[in-house]
Amino acid sequence: MFVVGLKLVLPQTFAFANICGSFFFLPGFVLLTMFLKHYLNFNSSPKRIISLVPSQTALLSYIGLEEETIAITKFCIHPSSWHSTKIKIGGTKNIHIDKLISLKPDLILCNKEENVQDQIELLADQFPTYMTDVNSYEQALEMIQAIGIITNKTAASNKLVEEISSIFEENTELEKRNTKTVYLIWKDPFMTVGGDTFISSMMEKAGFYNVFKDFKRYPTVTLADIQAYNPANIFLSTEPYPFKEKHKAEFEGFFPRSKVFLVDGEMFSWYGSRMLYASKYFKDLNQLINAY
Repeated sequence: MFVVGLKLVLPQTFAFANICGSFFFLPGFVLLTMFLKHYLNFNSSPKRIISLVPSQTALLSYIGLEEETIAITKFCIHPSSWHSTKIKIGGTKNIHIDKLISLKPDLILCNKEENVQDQIELLADQFPTYMTDVNSYEQALEMIQAIGIITNKTAASNKLVEEISSIFEENTELEKRNTKTVYLIWKDPFMTVGGDTFISSMMEKAGFYNVFKDFKRYPTVTLADIQAYNPANIFLSTEPYPFKEKHKAEFEGFFPRSKVFLVDGEMFSWYGSRMLYASKYFKDLNQLINAY
């Protein structure tokens, strides 16, 4: 009933749920949650994978799981060929449960933050389900390795981790800049990112000090709150709220002493294979800011 025999040592935590929903934690392992009533066989590869997380869908493609991945969400835009050909089972927070069940997956990939708990618990009661919980750059690398293990793609996933690590190590000078920055993800109300998020971790990698790092998760803020920190930069992310040029112009009026930029949300928030492109994007963004 529980995946207690898995030989894997990574610096996170295993969490196993029994049929009553209680959890058991084994320190020193990667986070695997809610394998309800199911034993995941690591001696064979899953053949019917459904991904409910856009960034993890891109990862599955990168490590070579084209045939094994049978369905994705409508928000899984990478790779574009999958978006146009794979079966869609709704959105990340509005899964078409009956349609998904009819596909009889042997592995569902989901995320604690992106998906709805009640829906995932329902699915995990019927199918092997891996829920990720990624809150930092380091945890993202661990997640890549974990997915490689449970899909029997360890060589490809380990190679990807090495490539990402190498790229970021080449640009470690960025981290020293530590420029005071506000990163906004939503409008009406304005929402930013706390220090316990993957976005904040990537901001640090890019050389931007998150002025709201002492807050948790995604706090609501006001224009006065932002002004109180006197940020050097204000980033308006392209997702989840699609900030546009008109919003940039508004913020430039509100904060004439700050540099306001529209930034690619994928580069800051997509954990997985998209991280390959993030470091160069961060370097180019810093150059753009310096030339502003």
